[in-house]
Amino acid sequence: MAGASLLTLLDDISVILDDVSVMTKIAAKKTAGVLGDDLALNAEQVSGVKANRELPVVWAVAKGSLINKLILVPAAILISAIYPPLITFLLMCGGLFLVYEGAEKVIHRFWPHALPHDEEQEARRKANADETIDLVAFEKEKIKGAVRTDFILSAEIIVIALGATASATLLERSLVLSILAISITVGIYGLVAGIVKIDDVGLHMMEKEGAFTQKVGKVLFTAAPKLMKFLSLAGTLAMFLVGGGILVHGVKFLYQGVEDIAHLTGIFESFTTALLNGVIGFIIGAIIVALLTVVNKIRHKDKSAAH
Repeated sequence: MAGASLLTLLDDISVILDDVSVMTKIAAKKTAGVLGDDLALNAEQVSGVKANRELPVVWAVAKGSLINKLILVPAAILISAIYPPLITFLLMCGGLFLVYEGAEKVIHRFWPHALPHDEEQEARRKANADETIDLVAFEKEKIKGAVRTDFILSAEIIVIALGATASATLLERSLVLSILAISITVGIYGLVAGIVKIDDVGLHMMEKEGAFTQKVGKVLFTAAPKLMKFLSLAGTLAMFLVGGGILVHGVKFLYQGVEDIAHLTGIFESFTTALLNGVIGFIIGAIIVALLTVVNKIRHKDKSAAH
């Protein structure tokens, strides 16, 4: 009797694990696009950091990302059970934050005089040039910003995965989200660490004997800064695509309008949808930047008048 009960238990566990495996694969496929954005954004966050500080920064952000997921996974399961509409509201807030950060980056790049002087960026530039300054203090703000951005993207990944496991039991849903959270953290930050050290690998290969090894090393060393520039651009673009996509899906008339226009483009429907999401994301982000800039200027004038 006891043996039969044990076999039944093992069979139940086997069925659950099979279901979890299938649902994890489905959830991973549905979140693939966001994972690509997450990789680009996190690689971009390391730009501007000295070579000997790249891996410590990546490690610090990875730890912050893991803490994010330790908070998000149980919170998402709890919210989905108690009040599902709250997840949509939180995603909308995250979308607004993403498009704001993206718009601020673009405006700082092309119209730097339109925004207040970035004292933190200037301080970082001086610190990078001064060997006597400990950069750890300067890196803290960069790490905080990267962890905040990771929180939003991680939330979206988890919510998408939650949707893919809607018909699952609480245990299965918890296992799928936990496996996915750990896997993407290790995978994303492992890749980021590899990307930021490509130039060091190339330099090491250039110092080795053998024409082929040196040639490959030179290609890697030359390609590294171009790859980082591309990832920086892709990371900023991802903010508009992901953030804009969240906002469009959350506003019925925007979603319907984008769908109607995209449908007219036939085989380019998916591309048109992404393009429109990005454009809408940039417009909303630029509006937020403009409003906050005006508010900050008014507050600054009030403070100056008070003194």
